Amino acid sequence: MKFLKYLFRVVVGILALIGLLVVGLFCYLEITQKYSINIKQNRLEADYVELLKQSPFKADSVQYHFTNVRDSARAREIMDYFKLDTLYSPEATTWEKALAISKFVATNIPHDNPDKNPDHPNAIDLWKYSRDVPAGFNCRMHAILNYELMQAAGLTARYVTCLPEDSEDQDCHVVNEVWLPELGKWAFIDADMDGNYFTDQNGTPLNLLEIREKYVAGEQMLMHPEFKEGITRHDYYYAYMAKNTYWFSSWEILHFFQEDRKNDEFKAGRYLVIVPEGFRAFGIDSDDLITTDASRFWAPPQ
Repeated sequence: MKFLKYLFRVVVGILALIGLLVVGLFCYLEITQKYSINIKQNRLEADYVELLKQSPFKADSVQYHFTNVRDSARAREIMDYFKLDTLYSPEATTWEKALAISKFVATNIPHDNPDKNPDHPNAIDLWKYSRDVPAGFNCRMHAILNYELMQAAGLTARYVTCLPEDSEDQDCHVVNEVWLPELGKWAFIDADMDGNYFTDQNGTPLNLLEIREKYVAGEQMLMHPEFKEGITRHDYYYAYMAKNTYWFSSWEILHFFQEDRKNDEFKAGRYLVIVPEGFRAFGIDSDDLITTDASRFWAPPQ
């Protein structure tokens, strides 16, 4: 009788362990499916960092200027439609405004990778689409919406495509950077995947170049997932950004309706592509401008 009780307990314990493993597997699949982040299983964060160490940017003589085209009428339309001035106080700093707007985007539209992007990627139409379709947006649509909202609020912002070294890796990431006149620098902010940004140990927001340099130098960064204060480090996202800070691209001239082809008045222009010295960029057009100079890419905007 005692043996049967013992056997019963062993069986129950085994079944409980199997149950925990199944739940863990489902949680893992849910996370990876939700974010669709691609990090090759045989590559660790250290491997991606090593690639960055071996691939520095280098000064060159390529000339260009990031330009944000101002449209006060469209900015007012977006401000009124979204009631942006209710998201932050009139005394808010540029960074506080950027955080408030980005949190609004991140918390209202979840991450998803739909088969087809919305036909009209501009702020108001993207918002309407998100209310009608229950699925979320990919990183690019989040970044475009966030860019237009920040631009409408009078901030100077851009969206940047962050790419891996591996030409067979089709997974890149698109994020925002906002110019902080109070600090005289760009700052990275991600409105996708619930929202993230990085700071240094003193709480100063970092831009994409500084994040890359922190990886290379082995210096600690503070990650702020979901725009929360603290020093929580999400290892998966941390490694993901190590993979996707190898090279970058962004539009030289940005304006509302940048990628909305319904508005023929605006021309998309050319991409600015910054790559490490000696690296051959893949998947770019012949008229894109290629540079290796980080000082120009993160220079003050025009």
